Amino acid sequence: MMRPSEQTPLISNQHEARALGVQRGLVILVLMGVLIFIQATNMSMMTTAQSNIAADLDAFAEASWFTSAYMIAMSSITPLAGRLSQIFTPRLYVVFSTTLLAFGLFISAAAPTLAVFLLGRAVAGCGSGGLMSTSIILVLDMVSKKRRGLCIGLINCGYTTGVASGAVIAGLLAPTLGWRVIFWVQAPIALLLGPLLFFAIPRPSSDDANPFKPEYLLPNLARVDYVGAMTLTISVVLLLTSLASPQIIVWPILVSLPFFGLFVVAESRWTTEPIIPVKILRARGVMFTCLAGLGLMMARWSILFFTPVYAMAVRGWSPASAGLFLIPTNAGFGLGGLLVGWLHIRQTGSYYISSLIIFVGFALASFVLSFLSTPESPVALYFSVIFLNGLFAGALMNYTLSHLLHLTSPSVHYIVTALLAMSRGFAGSFGSAVGGGYFARILKPSLEAGFAAHGLPPQPELVRELLGSPATVMRLTGTERLVATESYEHAVQMLFLAGSILALVSTVVQAGVGWTPETDKGNGDSEVQD
Repeated sequence: MMRPSEQTPLISNQHEARALGVQRGLVILVLMGVLIFIQATNMSMMTTAQSNIAADLDAFAEASWFTSAYMIAMSSITPLAGRLSQIFTPRLYVVFSTTLLAFGLFISAAAPTLAVFLLGRAVAGCGSGGLMSTSIILVLDMVSKKRRGLCIGLINCGYTTGVASGAVIAGLLAPTLGWRVIFWVQAPIALLLGPLLFFAIPRPSSDDANPFKPEYLLPNLARVDYVGAMTLTISVVLLLTSLASPQIIVWPILVSLPFFGLFVVAESRWTTEPIIPVKILRARGVMFTCLAGLGLMMARWSILFFTPVYAMAVRGWSPASAGLFLIPTNAGFGLGGLLVGWLHIRQTGSYYISSLIIFVGFALASFVLSFLSTPESPVALYFSVIFLNGLFAGALMNYTLSHLLHLTSPSVHYIVTALLAMSRGFAGSFGSAVGGGYFARILKPSLEAGFAAHGLPPQPELVRELLGSPATVMRLTGTERLVATESYEHAVQMLFLAGSILALVSTVVQAGVGWTPETDKGNGDSEVQD
């Protein structure tokens, strides 16, 4: 049997699925859509539920970790998912991922302490990281190139619907039925969907073995690059943990560097089936596309996480109403991916100019948002701008993936797709971790300076509660509420302004990917130009 390498597909011919019928395709679409919805709700629901959770677990100072624990774990697993899907097949790996997700949700639902709750969030994040890559791999494996853009747009719709609904659902349920209900409902559904997907996804045509038998599992377990997986995971977790802290801790970053160096050495010298082939990492188009996507989606996730916070703390909206701020931006995100997949991306080719135009549009929308994030700005105008911000981001998901597939050989499309999914997963972690840390580092001194400027005595306990619970602002009165509102307004504006600058930097990075495929270099322009 031919081993996968840097020149062979991640999912080789032995794992090619049989042609799908319409009914089976719809079943897979619905089941995967529900899983994506559950995964995405867990990304955003902490924005409106964190006040209740922090009060119940007495964890106001640690509230930023409610999302960071989930996103860091998800990002650490995403780069491994592509190779594990190749080894065990996507239909088996999806069972493992959904089981992890369900167990994590069960742990979070029953958690008596903060430590147990964060453990549950991390376990659920590991399951979600596998689903993020597997969903795209299934599209590339079972959908024709002509419809690939549309199907990627549908995946984006699933994610954006979940992200938008998560904040709204959590805002409705947490104050009335309690935050634990959210996890108790999701956990059994996720546990059931894994086996259903396993039977819905066609068995590879050349594989008649029972994937659960030891004679199948043990040889495949021996093929896993454990050194590469462990060193990459440790380096990512250490890096993100440092950046997620309200005060950046230097030592995890320093420790992560030798682990990443060991990962590079292991991938280049010690394994025949690397998690991420170093040759692909060095490719300019791949590296710049991932870096540009990472930067832009960091700005995007910061907007997703902190617009509900802005609505609660600055405008005084209830948690349930604050979640409504995510509906226009996520509607735009889903519509942007669908429109470009349906109307423009009809064939493989270069989408270089389109990508750059949309990058600039996203940066401008983020810049305008930073000035509109005040108590008096018109809600309709704010919703319109945040809709455009989502529209540009959704379009970019399709354009950059399609352009990356144009730049690379079909034999490595599965690997580069997993890498791009990894960078976008990192963006969620960085958006919550770095964005949350940056936000806290602006908010805390602003609160302390504001209280001092108005002649109020130091209030460390109130500052601690405000850092973890934006809903606390609504319970304050007089000068305390004025200071809290102004401090939150300033922190949100600075965060969105930083996001617009980051998006412009990402535009420059994206411009460096070029438009000529590797196979065409030296032979003129690519076959299909933008």
